[in-house]
Amino acid sequence: MLNFIAELFGTALLILLGNGVVAGVVLKGTKNENAGWLVITMGWALGVTFAVYAFGNASGAHINPAVTLALAATGQFDWAKVPLYVTGQMLGAILGATLVWLHYFPHWSRTTDQAAKLAVFCTAPAVRHKPANFFSEFLGTFVLLFGLSALGVNEFSQGLKPLAVGALIVAIGLSLGGTTGWAINPARDLGPRIAHALLPIQGKGGSDWGYAWIPVMAPILGGICGAAAYQALLGG
Repeated sequence: MLNFIAELFGTALLILLGNGVVAGVVLKGTKNENAGWLVITMGWALGVTFAVYAFGNASGAHINPAVTLALAATGQFDWAKVPLYVTGQMLGAILGATLVWLHYFPHWSRTTDQAAKLAVFCTAPAVRHKPANFFSEFLGTFVLLFGLSALGVNEFSQGLKPLAVGALIVAIGLSLGGTTGWAINPARDLGPRIAHALLPIQGKGGSDWGYAWIPVMAPILGGICGAAAYQALLGG
């Protein structure tokens, strides 16, 4: 149960800070409106960092089904625990997205752009080309799991590893995130997308379900391949 609670609240914290920075940048009338991609990338990276600091000792702070499934597929995590972890991650993502909606409540009515409102919750491609979009999410998550595997075999001074994980997120976001918005996490995209569909957001428009499978399936496959590639190449 502790693992479930840690994954739930760890993912909720990730989404609160990650989707929260997106809301601050794209919604009308905020103090950081139009602050740009660098601010969004740093917000997400710090969200990951502090979620790992807060819940890493309790559950390992996977906070991402792609991480959980990749570790299980490569023999580093018990398959029996996967449903518990993924359920906690999904519920946490929905909770975090709901908190973002409440936090920015007065700004939804001031924002007329439906795409901007959806962007607070989930990803969308800069250019809609599904094969290319799938590859972008696959590659980004491949790098994530390859990088996490590399970090796992290196020695760090006590308490510094979450900062290294955050730096990896910054690198992926700045270098590879501009094509699809770098979900690299099925719960991060699907949970808030469900929240967008269910919440009474004024003038919200559709939730783009035709695209939703890409930031779910591509990260799962990319993560498994990334972790497996590290093991095959470097004996992780």
